[in-house]
Amino acid sequence: MCRRYTKSIMSKPSKLSWLLAFCCIVPLIALAQASKEDQSERYAAEGQQALAAGQFDTARTDFEQLAKLQPGVAEVHATLAAIYFQQHEYELAVREVRAAQRLKPSLPRLDTLLGLSLSELGQFQEALPHLEKGFKQSADPDVRHMCGLQLLRAYTGLSRDSDAVEAALALNKLYPDDPEVLYHTGRIYGNFAYIVMERLHDKAAGSIWMLQAQGEANESQKLYDAAIIAFNHVLQLDPQRPGIHYRMGRIYLSQFREGHKPEDREAAVREFTAELGVDPSNGNAGYELANIQVELGNLDEARKQFAQVIEKYPDFEEALVGLGGVYLDSQQAKDAVDPLQHATRLRPEDKVAWYRLAQAERAAGNREEQAKALAEFRKLHNSTPVTLRKSNAGEEITPQQLDSDAKP
Repeated sequence: MCRRYTKSIMSKPSKLSWLLAFCCIVPLIALAQASKEDQSERYAAEGQQALAAGQFDTARTDFEQLAKLQPGVAEVHATLAAIYFQQHEYELAVREVRAAQRLKPSLPRLDTLLGLSLSELGQFQEALPHLEKGFKQSADPDVRHMCGLQLLRAYTGLSRDSDAVEAALALNKLYPDDPEVLYHTGRIYGNFAYIVMERLHDKAAGSIWMLQAQGEANESQKLYDAAIIAFNHVLQLDPQRPGIHYRMGRIYLSQFREGHKPEDREAAVREFTAELGVDPSNGNAGYELANIQVELGNLDEARKQFAQVIEKYPDFEEALVGLGGVYLDSQQAKDAVDPLQHATRLRPEDKVAWYRLAQAERAAGNREEQAKALAEFRKLHNSTPVTLRKSNAGEEITPQQLDSDAKP
């Protein structure tokens, strides 16, 4: 995995529309004051028309000629700088920005263009104050967008990883649904996580924390045997460490789902039970044990286990849905109504809860409530027609699933 991320970010020419629009409307006014030469006015007019049409090569030629005729007009240099930047000729863009600044320091947005150009050249230290100013002070969303993305690159290039993460968080807050921002900030977070893990390995290679990190990494890659070895090493160092038996139980359960070997499910039960011995407050372990009892057909035991979890955690939505399912399977539909209604209030987007509630209301004779629940289920089912789903709130638990014969 590459530790550093310095690839060019400026890939969308349309992002420069704000800059070109500003630069190319000024020169004619300046030229009218500086000279009445027809040739200069012709180059200015034709150059602006070319810019408006997106013909940057033509505009470049016109403004380069204009700069020779009118070297003392700051706006001409600024426009040339924008054109060069658009064409990825960043050294030329820096040269023209500096020329414009010498002639008219007050010309807006030159600092921003300078910072962007320097960053593209990899001159991050010099670019940084201009980028920070553009990102933090500009009211223009396009300016903030471009400066923010380049800040990520500059901070990473300068090994200021914490600052890169801080900038990424700010960008996500400003542009929460922007795919480009999500892509680049995701890489920043991944890079930072990798760096932190490297540091953990360097400073404490044989520690519990490193072993636990190795186990989790192996688990995420489905390297189950390696993960179990790492977690067992953790338990050798600290037999009472909370959460480790639970993670091992999840691994064995995953292996059972893939291979359907009874010994894997038995091992999962053993680990979840051991977790409750270490940490009786681990509701997830109790929930998984209840689910396994349902699979084994032990409905009374499953009901007791779900009830114990809900007693400790009344808003454990998946457990409420699980308990409702047990009552339905036990022909106790009236008892299923309350936990399932509670579940739908906690998580209105849970179509499994709505489907089971419709079943419970029908069995209880509540036709009107059944129709309402069924309508909610159909609406959710039609918007996301899948039977498998992830659990809520990012919990590492097995989500409740629709029955195979469930029909909208």
